[in-house]
Amino acid sequence: MPVSVALFTSDLRLHDNPVLRAAAGDADAVVPLFVRDRGIRLAGFDAPNRRAFLADCLRDLDAGLRRRGGRLVVRSGDVVAAARAVVVETGARELHIAAGVSGYALRREERLRNALAAVGCALRVHDAVVTALPPGRVAPAGRVAPAGRDHFAVFTPYFRRWEAAGVRGVLPAPRTVRLPEGVRGDPLPERKEVTRVSPGLATGGESVARRLLSAWVNGAMDDYERCHDDLSADATSRLSPYLHFGCLSAVEVVHRARRRGGAGAESFVRQLAWRDFHHQVLAARPDTAHDDYRPRGDHWRADESGAAAWRAGRTGYPLVDAGMRQLAHEGWMHNRARLLTASFLTKTLYVDWRVGAAHFLDLLVDGDLANNQLNWQWVAGTGTDTRPNRVLNPVIQGRRFDPRGDYARRWIPELAGLKGGAVHEPWKPAAREAAPDYPEPIVDLGEARARFERARGLR
Repeated sequence: MPVSVALFTSDLRLHDNPVLRAAAGDADAVVPLFVRDRGIRLAGFDAPNRRAFLADCLRDLDAGLRRRGGRLVVRSGDVVAAARAVVVETGARELHIAAGVSGYALRREERLRNALAAVGCALRVHDAVVTALPPGRVAPAGRVAPAGRDHFAVFTPYFRRWEAAGVRGVLPAPRTVRLPEGVRGDPLPERKEVTRVSPGLATGGESVARRLLSAWVNGAMDDYERCHDDLSADATSRLSPYLHFGCLSAVEVVHRARRRGGAGAESFVRQLAWRDFHHQVLAARPDTAHDDYRPRGDHWRADESGAAAWRAGRTGYPLVDAGMRQLAHEGWMHNRARLLTASFLTKTLYVDWRVGAAHFLDLLVDGDLANNQLNWQWVAGTGTDTRPNRVLNPVIQGRRFDPRGDYARRWIPELAGLKGGAVHEPWKPAAREAAPDYPEPIVDLGEARARFERARGLR
């Protein structure tokens, strides 16, 4: 009886999953396999919030497979050794996996290919599983992408080509999944086994994701163009963790948003294209996971006390602190707050973006290597931003995106006594009396901007 293996990685779903669809369609029986990869843990990427969310995702995936006659087989250890063992045990002829873009994913793919070939099993790698459009599908005009290694360095021309290329169709979930007899697996992990989890962490899994997606596209997405930067409105989709773990297909999300239509849908789809943009940059330049995409000759400051205040949400600038406290509580942060907190660390404190990126990866449930590292570089001015020296002023940002101060007060109880927009300048004498427990600013904004501009040779 022909057997295939579907090796789940960042595609923990049944709907619109080319990996599972191909594996189930090409064989009489399929092993849905997930490996709790020791390499991820050793790389430090196995952070508590993502581990807890992953446990939810795996349990939900297993439940969906059981409704179709199968189950999820979980193994632990080295992903290549574990996958090879399943292939040998079942006599599988093919193993299917989603394409990745990180250096680790590329090395994993090569190791799998060699190990499986030695036991007579073919590796099938599927594109457009993690992203809506695969890296390398579009390249700058007049240039051929060698092995997918050419790329766009600026988003706007990429987006024009992205829209013109179109995304593939949506695949249905398999109706049945037949598992070979006798395939053993480890117990499914449980969220309660994980310590140091953010108290407000969302629940993972495809079932939750699909309910959230339906509510989003049939409701608040209509106002996304107008409200997406409004911090107090909390008017974003909050789908990023589910896209990161592959509980949702980016392809399906694009189709459903466009089917709804309108300015909100167009603006939202543009954000999905940003996600693909960063993946195609990392695919072409794997070194940007840790090196500057466009070096600026920075000599970053070693300011551990400033970085510690930033991590703790005690910089004395309410919008920065509110964002950092939301991150600690939820393992997630509003995108506008991500931009501001990153700008404050890299340009106001002039601390290396890698310090901030590491902290975000420690806490973000949607901590994605491509989007996290390259968004940090975009803000720091060492990435793809065409205005690399822009500095976001937290007071001005507060007036624009939290004019009533509701977001700041939501996350900073010390400021509850300050009314309206006065919350964004708590150092003023009248405000100081109402917020005696809130820290003074750790840096003067004018002096910090001048320091940054001198460092970049702008003065």
